[in-house]
Amino acid sequence: MEKYIPDIYQKSIYTINYDSLYNRGIRCLLFDLDNTIVPITMKKPNKKIKNLFNDLKTKGFKIIIFSNSTKTRIKPFKDELEVDCCALSFKPFKFKYNKILDEYKLNIASVACIGDQLLTDIKGGNNIGITTILVNPIGTKERFSTKINRHFENKILKKLRDNDLFTKGKYYE
Repeated sequence: MEKYIPDIYQKSIYTINYDSLYNRGIRCLLFDLDNTIVPITMKKPNKKIKNLFNDLKTKGFKIIIFSNSTKTRIKPFKDELEVDCCALSFKPFKFKYNKILDEYKLNIASVACIGDQLLTDIKGGNNIGITTILVNPIGTKERFSTKINRHFENKILKKLRDNDLFTKGKYYE
C-alpha cells in the first residue's frame, strides 16, 4: 500500500510550499495536466496558471508537463507556459520517467511529481523513487479511463484510511 502514499499532500498546486521543495533540493517539477493544472475541459492556460509557472521558473525550477494525454492536448500549454512536456507518459510505468531523468541529466532526489491521481501520478513517482505530491482534482469531469481509476482509487483510499496510513482531506508537507 505504501506505493500509493504521497510524500506531500496539498489542496492544489497553489497551496504547495515550493520554497520548501527548493530548499530540499528539488529542481524539476513534473506536473500532470488534466485535473491537476486545469480541468479537462480547459484548452489553454489562464493568467493564474501563467503567473504560477513564471514564478516557479524565476525561483529556478525546471517545469515539465508530464501527462498521459496526447501531444495535441498538451501543446497549447507547452507553448503558452513556455515549458517542456512529455506526452503519452504511460504513468505509472517507469520508462518515461527514466527518459526524462536521462534527457535532462536529473537525479532522482531533485525531481518531484505533482498530480491528482494515486494510481498514475503517485504510484508512478513512487515506483521510480522521486518525491510525490498529491493534489485534489480541480474538475469534476473526467475521461472514462480516469473514472475507472477513481473507482479503484476509492478502494485504496479506504484501505489507507482504515490502516491510518493516509486520509483524504488531511493535508501535510
